Amino acid sequence: MKVLFIGGTGFISSSVSRMAVERNIDLYLLNRGLHTIEIPGSKRLTADIQHREEVRKAMQGLQFDAVVDWVAFKKEDIERDLELFRGRVGQYVFISSASAYQKPPVHYLITEETPLENPFWEYSRDKIACEERLMKAFHEENFPATIIRPSLTYSINFPVAIGGWGCYTLADRIVKGKPIIVHGDGTSLWVVTHAEDLARGLLGLLGNPKAIGKAFHITTDEVITWNQLYQTIAEALGAEANMVHIPSDFIANVVPRLSGTLLGDKSWSVVFDNSRIKSFVPGFKAVIPFREGIKRTAEWFAADGKRRRVDEEINREMDRIIGEYRDKKGQGTRDK
Repeated sequence: MKVLFIGGTGFISSSVSRMAVERNIDLYLLNRGLHTIEIPGSKRLTADIQHREEVRKAMQGLQFDAVVDWVAFKKEDIERDLELFRGRVGQYVFISSASAYQKPPVHYLITEETPLENPFWEYSRDKIACEERLMKAFHEENFPATIIRPSLTYSINFPVAIGGWGCYTLADRIVKGKPIIVHGDGTSLWVVTHAEDLARGLLGLLGNPKAIGKAFHITTDEVITWNQLYQTIAEALGAEANMVHIPSDFIANVVPRLSGTLLGDKSWSVVFDNSRIKSFVPGFKAVIPFREGIKRTAEWFAADGKRRRVDEEINREMDRIIGEYRDKKGQGTRDK
């Protein structure tokens, strides 16, 4: 099978790329060539996806059984892909987001039929618009679209709500005994999926004609609380988590940019029904428990000090949230 990944070298997609090569998929990666991550066994196409003529030149003479776009976020990105891949791909896979599901949820258990509606987060609304455009193309012109909705997924990153994405900032605070922020009381239910488990489901859908025109979320069946998530990260780091519980509304008022990711996603309890992906990919099961997966993450950071990048701006932001909350609660003493 000849497959093109647009992107394919990010925190999450690189795990999928590696597994694709292991499964003897003839994998092409189209990107600008700026990432240092190498995927041995893949073929590199260097072009900026935003420059259509560059892309056409890079793909000249190539036809693909499947294309997976990891970097489409807005409706205009879908319009671009429709123009580029009409008539030259057997299946087009769009990476959407489980945050697109209805918020606030009317039921804790989410299926693919749960309505798509998120008034809190523009990112989610953009993903919804992408899905709607693709389904219009599927129904009106038989464009072979499949939609994937991952929830919070991780590999060489710590899957946290507040504390930085792709850096070591929150882990550094934990190791040093500094306070970390847990939104709400930490008891809401959440699902965190390792990228290799996402890969097992996604790759199983490639080349499956029955998956065309359908949407799938691909998550673990393991359900934990946010308190358990941070405690497990701390255990993997050989430390204890000094957790400060702060209401999501308060956090969003102090730092408005966090409003979407909290009020539009992580402050709600969510559990996913994975019946559909299991029926389309026989034998699919997420096999990496969070305790094991996050241990791998901690070991990856420990292996090279250059990876342990601390973002001081995020540190200041967290200290500001904690300080203002404690001031409001009448607790003037702050952790050093």
